[in-house]
Amino acid sequence: MSKKYWRALLFVVATIFIGVGIYRGEMGMVLEKAIRICLECIGLG
Repeated sequence: MSKKYWRALLFVVATIFIGVGIYRGEMGMVLEKAIRICLECIGLG
């Protein structure tokens, strides 16, 4: 199969996974963890 087919398939699968993650509320969890890590790095956590 051609590269264009595989690229399109990978794009569709990635989009689906991103949508599922947002639906499950994982975006908020990742943001909370990132904030905690950032605050610990600068010594406020």
